[in-house]
Amino acid sequence: MSRFYVTTTIPYVNARPHLGFALELVQADVLARRARQAGREVRFLTGTDDNSLKNVLAAEAEGVPVQDLVDRNAAAFAGLRGPLALSFDDFIRTSSDPRHRVGVERLWERVAASGDLYRTHYEGLYCVGSEQFYTPDELTEDGLCPEHLTRPQLVSEENWFFRLSRYGDRLRALITDGTLRIEPAARRNEVLALIDSGLRDFSVSRSQRRARGWGIPVPGDPDQVVYVWWDALGNYVTSLGYGTGAADFDTWWGEGAEDTAEGAAGSADRDARRRVHLAGKGVLRFHAVYWPAMLLSAGLALPTDILVHDYLTVDGRKISKSEGTAVDPAELAAEVGTDAVRWWLLRDVPRIGDADYTRTRLVERADSDLAGGLGNVVNRIVTMVHSYRDGRVPELAAEPPAGTEALAEAVEAAPGRIDAALEAFDFRRASAAVWSIVEEANRAVEATRPWESATAERGGDAAAGVRLDAVLAALHRGCVALAEAAEPFLPGAAARIAAQVTPVDGVLPPARPLFPRIGG
Repeated sequence: MSRFYVTTTIPYVNARPHLGFALELVQADVLARRARQAGREVRFLTGTDDNSLKNVLAAEAEGVPVQDLVDRNAAAFAGLRGPLALSFDDFIRTSSDPRHRVGVERLWERVAASGDLYRTHYEGLYCVGSEQFYTPDELTEDGLCPEHLTRPQLVSEENWFFRLSRYGDRLRALITDGTLRIEPAARRNEVLALIDSGLRDFSVSRSQRRARGWGIPVPGDPDQVVYVWWDALGNYVTSLGYGTGAADFDTWWGEGAEDTAEGAAGSADRDARRRVHLAGKGVLRFHAVYWPAMLLSAGLALPTDILVHDYLTVDGRKISKSEGTAVDPAELAAEVGTDAVRWWLLRDVPRIGDADYTRTRLVERADSDLAGGLGNVVNRIVTMVHSYRDGRVPELAAEPPAGTEALAEAVEAAPGRIDAALEAFDFRRASAAVWSIVEEANRAVEATRPWESATAERGGDAAAGVRLDAVLAALHRGCVALAEAAEPFLPGAAARIAAQVTPVDGVLPPARPLFPRIGG
């Protein structure tokens, strides 16, 4: 059985989760659910980055112990499983999971053995928000962090450095030949431009003093703490038991091979074992440059795909807790429903470009598509089966009756269209394939006008009865296909549709509304 390992980034837990991270969680969940549908063995990982200086500063500001703050906020991230209908198989916490520290230490030791770590004095501009050093030319014209628009701190200390400069040519070749696939193409080009500009070695440790004693000590150098990004990126393999001898690591990841082994010549192996990272555009260099270089140095396999999404804004403003724009996804789901939240994130957020969330947009999308579209057409079809055939679904005809051909085509095409769109990391296009069944089912109802056939049948027209049977069977098949196509996107709704269109003792359950109208 082919394997599909999909991961999200692990967010800092200096605050509760916001809607921007919910986007990534839902995207990863769709990929995992669709892969399971296709018969693949799936492992879906998420978790939290507990060892950040941001978390320490947040705890200090609240006047609480760091562990208490990260425990509380990490629980809120893990608790999104229910409100967002997530199907993750594993959840890792970097401060407390016993798998993590030993794996980070092993990764450090492997890279050190490759001669890629050295200790030196360094002075630079550091943004705590990004947990990243910047060179002056990477800052805005006002000297601010381009991600957070805050002024970096001048830091001067002795740290361990990783020889990233050794890996530019290899990384470029691996990205260019598709061994390491980055989507969308604009992000791949961004990474290639970064490589072509010349990769600089980067600091991979912090002093215990500056880290406030929080984090994983550097093996053999307890005065230093492992850099939070080195620590956090390692979760993709430490969660598999890397460094412990666990079989999961070999099953899902494994040691590296020749650079071309999983390129064009190894496409069959690539398909058999996919390692897919989802990440936001702001952390692209960490996932597409730093992390693959670390893996090459340690002699480990690379991810096969890095899928990059843009950002959400809220009412035109960047998501920020301090500015009151950090929409809590759990609270939002409690208010408008899980289906409404998931559908907006998948149907309205583009593949490229930021998307602006407003409650009005979400409600309008849910009421139009879910209550007025999907829910209405299923309810309408089930009601007609009850009205005209006492809830018993007629046998499907060999060929779709006139007026239902486009529906039959949408049903047949949907799985392939969904797979092609998801392979291109385009959730809007994938959800459009689901929506095409809804649209064609509505058109088929209007084209075939079953109520007219029912009237003619009652008047003694036997041929009208035969046609009515064929039409109702075709419409019912569309509803069944809709439930299956919608499952990765709207698992709760898909289950309700399936229950609505599955006969019990030969009879469909009575038609019931599938979605409440949110806007009234």
